[in-house]
Amino acid sequence: MSKGGKPKDVFDVERIRQIIELMEEHDLSEVDLQQGDEKIKLGRGSTAPVYAAQPMAAAPAAAAPAGGSGEANENAGTITINAPMVGTFYSKANPESPAFVKVGDRVGPDTVVCIVEAMKVFNEIPAECSGTIVAILATDQKPVDFGMPMFRVKPDA
Repeated sequence: MSKGGKPKDVFDVERIRQIIELMEEHDLSEVDLQQGDEKIKLGRGSTAPVYAAQPMAAAPAAAAPAGGSGEANENAGTITINAPMVGTFYSKANPESPAFVKVGDRVGPDTVVCIVEAMKVFNEIPAECSGTIVAILATDQKPVDFGMPMFRVKPDA
């Protein structure tokens, strides 16, 4: 309890730091907290990327006007490597290093494709799939949201 008999605010920065320390001490990767109608979800460490297969292109293509962009056809048969957490996307280890991957590179499940920095922790993100990078969807040194597609991959057959 804080002064005045009110419970400590869950969103107080010092309180969040204490929770993060407890997470590290007890090797927890995720904590969900709720105070009244307000909620906070904290995650740490590298979590597996979420893969989302593109929806079938037949329905959107049928609704598209003739002479459409053809983007649905380009993405057919590809999957995305999505951001496993909210943070800052880095395509290379440091400014002088080459990018982890570029369009046309083959990746395997253990290939590091980028770093996502969250709460001063730099998390190496593995591809967790095998295939060829066909598009880089995130911008270097820009924020990414949880579940945001960062790479498009054509999986091995």
